[in-house]
Amino acid sequence: MIRINLLPYREMQRAARLRQFSVLLGFVALAAIGVIVVGYLSWDARIQIQAHSNDYLKTEIAKLDKDIAVIKELKEQTAALLSRKQVVESLQTNRASVVHLLDELVRDLPDGVYLRSIKQAGTVISLQGYAQSSARVSTLMRALDASPWLEGSQLIEIKSAMLKGNPAQEFSLTVNLVQPNAEPTHKDTNNKKEAKS
Repeated sequence: MIRINLLPYREMQRAARLRQFSVLLGFVALAAIGVIVVGYLSWDARIQIQAHSNDYLKTEIAKLDKDIAVIKELKEQTAALLSRKQVVESLQTNRASVVHLLDELVRDLPDGVYLRSIKQAGTVISLQGYAQSSARVSTLMRALDASPWLEGSQLIEIKSAMLKGNPAQEFSLTVNLVQPNAEPTHKDTNNKKEAKS
């Protein structure tokens, strides 16, 4: 019988398998390193893109903040201008109202009635004066109520007095100043009807 020594062959096979394992292990290690490098580069690229986006958004937000500040300032200026405009319009309206008030008083003042003082508090006009008789005061009140600028006259007080040595009636009354285009209230309409009747 022939004896064959297989030990060197087995050792060669073992050495070949060890080399294959080492080569395979090297490929796996290289593949793992490649995956790690690609992942790191991908994450780094994403981080840079996100940082760029954040910088862009911060710049745009700063621009919008400036625009909002400008808009706020413009709104404040607009509000200030509107309030000034309203003040000017109210002054013009009041100036015209005073002119109309004096004009109406001159037109509505009957003979024998003399005004001593005229005071205005808001839309309420207080009139004080003298009349030759109570009937002249009633005539004045009817004329005031018939005016488109005045309404709701109310007699506060009437009493006998002497004016330059002549007997007279001293009176005090109030009347409301209105805009002629304003709608009269229901109460004011009733007051006018009662005064006329």
